[in-house]
Amino acid sequence: MKTLANPGAAFAGDRGDPDPAVRARLADAGEAESYPRAVAALCGTRLLLPVVATGKEQPGEPAELAAVMMTSTTGRTGLLVFTGLDALLAWNPQARPVPCTLDEVAATAVETGSAAILVDLAGPHPLVIDQELIGDLAAGRRLVELDDGGFGWLQLAPVEAE
Repeated sequence: MKTLANPGAAFAGDRGDPDPAVRARLADAGEAESYPRAVAALCGTRLLLPVVATGKEQPGEPAELAAVMMTSTTGRTGLLVFTGLDALLAWNPQARPVPCTLDEVAATAVETGSAAILVDLAGPHPLVIDQELIGDLAAGRRLVELDDGGFGWLQLAPVEAE
């Protein structure tokens, strides 16, 4: 089980509002050439991973929380993530949001064996990130648009511990 060391520390003060530019990219993602732009936009934004209590909560004991996965009729699983608190609450008002980045979500998808990342499942503009991209995202790579209109992977330098 993956444990986020200090979930959301980088997003202190964030109220869960969606980034309008990211939502606009998701709205346009239906066209083949726009899909990578939507994924690239998600690489640079805060996302909300929904967690829910598993089992029954016992008085005096903290609830055990787990990320939410959906299973398709074919048996493939997808990990849920949302671009804003409005979309998360539209899906499930009982879910608790954990601010994170797409690479953290992708690493969780790899760990759980998820075949996809499902973005804004309840709308306003759902997007599916398939398994072919998840490995690169989990490795800390970011999809970026190049000056020539193509796309490439940007590898961030590792942060050294002090």
